[in-house]
Amino acid sequence: MKGCVYLVGAGCGGPELLTRRGAELLRGCDAVVYDDLIGEGLLALAPPEAQRLYMGKRAGRHSAAQEDICAALIALAEEGKRVVRLKGGDPFVFGRGGEELLSLKAAGVPCEEVPGISSAIAIPALAGIPVTHRGVSQSVHIITGHTAGTQDGLPGYFDTLARLPGTLVFLMGLGRLEEIARRLMAAGMDGNTPAAVVSGGNAPVPAAVRGTLADLPRRVRLEGVQPPAVIVVGGVAALDLSPALPLTGVRVGLTGTAPLRQKLRLELEALGAGVFDALEIQAEDLPLDFDLNRLRAGGCWAVFTSGGGADSFFRRLGEGGMDLRALHGCKFAAIGPATAARLRAHGIRADLCPEEYTSQGLGEALLRRGEPGEDVFLFRSRQGSPVLPKLLAGRFHVEDIPLYEVRPGTAGDRARIEGADYLTFASAGGVAQFLEAYGFVPEGTVPVCIGPVTARALEEACGRPYLTARSISAGGIVQAIQAAHLGL
Repeated sequence: MKGCVYLVGAGCGGPELLTRRGAELLRGCDAVVYDDLIGEGLLALAPPEAQRLYMGKRAGRHSAAQEDICAALIALAEEGKRVVRLKGGDPFVFGRGGEELLSLKAAGVPCEEVPGISSAIAIPALAGIPVTHRGVSQSVHIITGHTAGTQDGLPGYFDTLARLPGTLVFLMGLGRLEEIARRLMAAGMDGNTPAAVVSGGNAPVPAAVRGTLADLPRRVRLEGVQPPAVIVVGGVAALDLSPALPLTGVRVGLTGTAPLRQKLRLELEALGAGVFDALEIQAEDLPLDFDLNRLRAGGCWAVFTSGGGADSFFRRLGEGGMDLRALHGCKFAAIGPATAARLRAHGIRADLCPEEYTSQGLGEALLRRGEPGEDVFLFRSRQGSPVLPKLLAGRFHVEDIPLYEVRPGTAGDRARIEGADYLTFASAGGVAQFLEAYGFVPEGTVPVCIGPVTARALEEACGRPYLTARSISAGGIVQAIQAAHLGL
């Protein structure tokens, strides 16, 4: 039985700008075939086991041929797979979605288009430019800057375009900006007409340059704007309805595990920041070399130094056919409120959570609370700090039980890293992995460390000025960025 293909418009940002229908299809797909500049969080919606196939197009880069894309979609459907073809913006607005749908229909493949937010509207809007505005523009005209069958790749009706009322929006036209401006003015459009070039959404180097039709090409050259970008011509380009949030315009690169990055993303985006994944750090379960039945005896401490460790522990407990009744005699310690919250999510209230959320602080709190000779089981990462077991070894019987290890995953776009205002780091290991992936922290970028241990690792590695969160949490990182940006 043949599968089916859904052409899903990804919009111009992360999952928050994707339609609910698109998100549901991603969560249930067997394969996702995706374009260039798809938001990092969108692919994460697909099941981990789903096949991921990149077939993107971008000016100046090697691109997949349209025929190859169509063939791949048909082949996946013929394998019986439920396929999401994830396309930036809207598939039917200069996205060649119509060609793909026609090919699928000709091959007898069940298919559907799911609309997305077009870059022609969304990218100007993100820069504070509405494509229509009462008293300024009552119409909008979307034109491709990459026309097939013409000598210069532009449409041949500039005389008509120059006379149209309203707003002109050119997509894929940055490389022909000078010619577009020249031909519009030659056709009679006033050189003082407001105009703008905007690169945003998931573009590696966001930019917004405003000017007039006559001087915009010069301004764009000076700013070094990179594709993809949208060109807006008309009175609305003089408007600036940009968001007025505390971190509007601030670019923040995130490192760390997926749960931490998601917390940071939600808080930072709510404050107006532009957020991207600089380095994904993956936590992978290790074979468990510990008999969890030993916990039934009670009289011991189960110690957790991360929410991921708590999740891994309870996952193993369930796999071993055990439940909370087996832990009735155990005492639980968490390194901080976030880890304690993960324990509560599994039905356990921590008996101990130190005032100082570090390995040192946790160890000292255990030394004050625990009885000499008690068993202390450290359920944590293989890369856990040696500080904690060394501190406890003189008073307790300590066993260090690695549940998982962290490994660097996909690195982000280097251009976005170099354009970041802040980079967040949540562990000493994360600092080392970032430097291994990139080799440096850009000069104009301020590192933000979750706590003193992470800060010490950064200082030892590269001696850079940095910020340190006052509380060891995602919220602490956000507060540090906000205070620095606002000069508090």
